[in-house]
Parts: sequence; structure tokens; C-alpha cells
Amino acid sequence: MRLVFGLVLLLGIGLAGFAVKVAMDRFGQYQTALAQQRQAIIPTTEVFVVTRQLRYGERLARDDVEAIRWPADYVPFGAFTTLDEIFPEGDASPRTVLRTMERHEPLLAAKVTAPGEDAGVASRLEEGTQAFTLQIDVVAGVSGFLRPGDRVDVYWTGTGRDGDGVTRLIRSSLEIIALDQTADSDRNNPIIARTITFAARPTDIAALTQAQASGRLTLALVGLNDETTSETVEVSRDELLGAREEVAAAPEGPRICTVRNRRGADVVEMQVPCTN
Repeated sequence: MRLVFGLVLLLGIGLAGFAVKVAMDRFGQYQTALAQQRQAIIPTTEVFVVTRQLRYGERLARDDVEAIRWPADYVPFGAFTTLDEIFPEGDASPRTVLRTMERHEPLLAAKVTAPGEDAGVASRLEEGTQAFTLQIDVVAGVSGFLRPGDRVDVYWTGTGRDGDGVTRLIRSSLEIIALDQTADSDRNNPIIARTITFAARPTDIAALTQAQASGRLTLALVGLNDETTSETVEVSRDELLGAREEVAAAPEGPRICTVRNRRGADVVEMQVPCTN
């Protein structure tokens, strides 16, 4: 009896172990198939992100970046996929942060300078543009609400060719790259700047220089998502106040001719026929 019980127990243990082994094999096969399926559906690649919050002007170090897996079809434009792209071999010059980045945010080429390059105004100039500075006041500077990275329309007010006062839109959507000596685009608190620096082409610089010398400039802040192209805008004083009415000349009356004669202390004026 005991022998039969022992055989049944061993058979039960064997069957249980076999069932566990089969279940583990099936579970492993399922996990492998699932991983392969995920890789087949969403291919990934390495993308470097920052490990902490980085602010404008900070130097980028190797400890500030790490590689993570990122969907290959959705890699942000300008993202770094290798460490050698960020820190070129043989070049110990660090990159400088141009914009604030939060932890685990992808590191983009537009948010850092080239190795060894300073985070100055020159690093923000595109090909064919130059930095140009205008003097402004509280009114022209939109009450201090401007900051680097904003776009503005420039209006000129002066004397037109006919001698009448006129206001005209002379340049639109100019990008601000600095206020006074501040180029940090992440500044949130308003400042009353005395100078404003644009990124402009030579023709724009010549027009703005002439406009500032011959009249008064006013800036208008363009909306962040406003992509409309401003048309030619011009308002004269007559258009603002209405056209001036010309006074009609009074009709000429009959011509009267007179002569004056002095009689002692008195002067007598007498009407005579007109000869010409």
C-alpha cells in the first residue's frame, strides 16, 4: 500500500514539474514573440537627452546627457544620436546652452552652440543676416513686453513727399535677438530696454537706418503663431482726419477806382472811371 502511495506521489510531482516547465517555456516564448513584435512594429534608435535642467549660458558636460531608446520614425530634427556628435573626439571645447531644457528633454543642435562657441548674438545669426540695433523707448518697446525671440513689425512716422505727415509699415516680422545686452529668450520678467537688436538683411538695415534718421519708429508685437504676411500699410494725416475741404474763391465784384486829394489837413477820396 505504501509502495502504491509513493509511486502515485512521485508521479504527481513529476507531472506537476512537467507542467511548470511547459508553462515557463510557453511564457518565455510569449515574451520573446512579444518583444520581437514590438521591435517589428516600432523600430527604435538611440537619442541623447539631458539628465537635469539646463539654463541659458551653462556649459554642457558629459554627465549632463544620456542615451535612451526613441522611436526611429519620430526622432526630433537636430537630435544627437551618438556621443561623438555632442563631444567630438580631440575637441575639449564645451558647448554652451542657448535655451532652457528640462530633464529628459532631447538635446537638439538648435539649443546648444558649436563646441567652443560662446552663446552670444553671433551664434543666433542665420546665413545672410546681420545684427542691427535700434534705440527705443517705453512706447516703441511695447511697454517692456518684448523679449529675445519675439517678432515685430516696424512702423515709420514722418513727413511724406507732399509735406503731409504719414505713418507707414516699412518692415514686418523682424526677429529680436537681444534687448540691451540680454539675449536670453527664456526671460519672462518684462524689462524696459533702451536698445533692441534685430537679425536683418543688409537691405533691411539700410531702410531702418534711414527711417530712424528721418522720422520716428514704432514697434508692434507679432503673435507667436501668426504666420500672416503683412501687406503695405500707409495712413496719412488727411486719411486719418478726413480730406480737407477747399474754400471756393469768392466771385469778383465790379472794379472800383478812386483818387485821393488833400485839402488842408483832410484827405478826400473820390471815385473816378477806371482807365485800365
